[in-house]
Amino acid sequence: MKTFSVTIAFAASLSLFTFCTQKEMRIEQSRSAAADTSIEAMLAHGKYLVTISGCHDCHSPKRMGPQGPELIDSLLLSGYPSGRPIREVDANAVRKGWALLNEDLTMAAGPWGVSFAANITSDETGIGTWTEEQFSKALKQGWYKGIEGGRKLLPPMPWQNFTDMKDEDIRAMYQYLKSTRPVRNIVPSPAAPRL
Repeated sequence: MKTFSVTIAFAASLSLFTFCTQKEMRIEQSRSAAADTSIEAMLAHGKYLVTISGCHDCHSPKRMGPQGPELIDSLLLSGYPSGRPIREVDANAVRKGWALLNEDLTMAAGPWGVSFAANITSDETGIGTWTEEQFSKALKQGWYKGIEGGRKLLPPMPWQNFTDMKDEDIRAMYQYLKSTRPVRNIVPSPAAPRL
C-alpha cells in the first residue's frame, strides 16, 4: 500500500511538473509568435510608408522601359549610382529659375547646386551605421546624416513634409530600411552652384 501511495504521489508530481513546463513553453511560444508578428507588421508598415512617401522616386535608380522609368530591383534605394558619370548641368537654365533632374531622378540641379539622392539601404555606405535617432533627425529636422549642426539636406529631399511624422512611423521606416538588401554605393558629394 505504501509503495502504491508513493507511486501515485510521484505520478501526480510528474504530471503537475509536465503540465507547468508545457504551459510555460506555450506561453513563451505565444510571446515569441506575437513578437515575430509585431516585427513583421512593423516592417510591412515601414515598407508601405517608404513606398507611399515616394522614396523610390529619387533614391532608386531606374532604367527606361516602354512605359517610362522602371525601378532596377538590384539597386533599390541605393541612390545616385557612383559609377555613373555626372552630367553637365545647363547653368543658363538654372539662372533662368529652372530646377533640373536627370533621367532617373537621382540627380537634381538648381540654385543650391547639384545634389544626389542618398543611398538609404542597410549597407554601411547607406544608413547601415545610423541610429534611429539620426534617421529621425534627418527626416524630421533635415540634418544631413542626422548630425545636428551639420549641413541641411538639399533639395529635392522634401524633409519638411515629415516634420510631424509620428515616432512609430519613423521607427517603422527606419527598421524597414535597415532590413533592406545592402547595396554598396558611395554617392558623390553635392556640388556648389555654378551660376
